[in-house]
Formats: sequence, structure tokens, C-alpha cells
Amino acid sequence: MEERVTFESDGLKLAGVLHLPEGRAPRERRPAFLVLHGFGSSKDSGGSTTTAKLFAELGYAALRFDMRGCGESQGPRGRVICLEQVEDAKSALAFLATRPEIDADRIGAMGASFGAAVAIYAAGVDGRVAACISAGGWGDGEKKFRKQHESPEAWKRFSGMLEEGRRRRARTGESIMVPRYDIVPIPPTLRSNVAPGSIMAFPFEVVESMYAFKANDVVGKIAPRPLLLLHPANDSVTPTEQSIDLFRHAGQPTDLHLVAGVDQFVLAESNTLVVTLVRNWLEKYFPLTPAKR
Repeated sequence: MEERVTFESDGLKLAGVLHLPEGRAPRERRPAFLVLHGFGSSKDSGGSTTTAKLFAELGYAALRFDMRGCGESQGPRGRVICLEQVEDAKSALAFLATRPEIDADRIGAMGASFGAAVAIYAAGVDGRVAACISAGGWGDGEKKFRKQHESPEAWKRFSGMLEEGRRRRARTGESIMVPRYDIVPIPPTLRSNVAPGSIMAFPFEVVESMYAFKANDVVGKIAPRPLLLLHPANDSVTPTEQSIDLFRHAGQPTDLHLVAGVDQFVLAESNTLVVTLVRNWLEKYFPLTPAKR
């Protein structure tokens, strides 16, 4: 069952789709996951839809939603400021907790790429997040950008864009717009995975917010709640070392899996190994019925 829903975050109306599993008894409350989409994407991306449906098939509820400024949600289009998205995740959790079908004490957060970094940060600063799954996430914006723009020529272009953005804002008070692939390079062979309707240019403040964003600073606060870090072993978009660094900063229980044969859009590919890893982790750390104490 899928239900279109809306809820508020900082006075903005956000749009979502709630997935409920089959076989739920009339008054039964199920654990749930927030599904956070990637950079400038939407709830209707292949990865978000596939993930929400997977959770429902495994017996969990799932809420995939558009962050402010994305998809069908309100807010200046393309303004995807990291800490504002953390607030949207908190608002989504608060909304989900009001639903009679949901166990309010057992709501996790799952994100992909940019959404994974937001999910980790939200879990680190909000104890209501009962579990967290990161797919291709990152923990240090500056290190991520330096690796994504690794050659001297690429870094010169990127740092020049940072300087121009700051100079233009100081001089005119206005923000330059930066093309998507100048911020996060994606090989042409993978660009078909970018969801239709995704934002293709962003205000300069988005780049600044990502550069300064450090989920590494708060990931250790998630413990003793469970954390799963999934990452392609050879990620051509988000450096694999980002999830390794997150693991080093995390407490326990944290599992890290580097998966061969997949790339950045790891959950959109319905890889059997990835699905098995998620299923087994859920059974161990966040089962449908919590272990009796």
C-alpha cells in the first residue's frame, strides 16, 4: 500500500509517499524507515522507490519524501543546504511518529549519497532515530570534494569557483548558480541514473554547506544504536574512503561493507548481495519484533 502524504518542516510543506507492508494487523504498529534521496534528486528516484519498496517487502513501513526545494516540496528550488535537510529529516520522523501504523520508538533513517550523509548527521544529533543505514555516504565535505576534483587542473577549477562565488556575493549580495556536475562530477556513463527532474544547477550556498558538512563529527554519537555503512568498493562518484572514515569515527555496533560490482547508485541496481546484506543486518540489529529483555 502506498499513500501520498504531506507534512511541514520549518513552515514549508514537504511531499512524501508512505509505504505500508502487507499483512499488518488492524492495530499493529510496525517499525519504519525514512528514505532520504540523493543530491538534488527526489522521492521518485529509482533508488528511493526501490529502497522503500524493499523495506515494505521485508515488513517495514517506509516514508520517501522530497527535501525542501526538491521534487514536489516547497522551498526555493535547488536550495539543498545540508543542515536544513537534517531539519527536514527530523520533521519527517516527527510526522511518521504520529501515524497509528508506526511504532514511534522504532523509526530508522536510510539515505543514499548526499541523503546518506544527512541520515547519519540526523541520527547523530537526534536520539529519536533508532537505526541508520548509509549507502555511498560521506563524512567530510572538504575531503570529499578534494578527492572528487583530484587533479591539479580540476581542483584549480573548483577552488576558483569557490573564490568567485564568495567574491560575487560580497560585491553584489547575489549568489552565482553552479552546474550540478561542476559540484559533484558523475561519469557520463552513469548520468542516466540521475532521476528525471533532478536539479541541474544550484545556488553557491549549497556548495559551501556541503564543503563544511562533517558527519564524521557526530557519527560517534549514534552508538549504541545500530549503523550500517554500505559503499561500492570502487565508487566513481563518492570516494569509497569516505565510508571507511565514517566507520573509524563511529561507535559500535557499526557494520561496514564495501561491495564489488556496483557503483554509486547502489540501491537502484537491486543487487542481490546488497539486498541480502540489508536483510541480514535488519534481522540482527533492527528486527520487526524487538527482542524481549
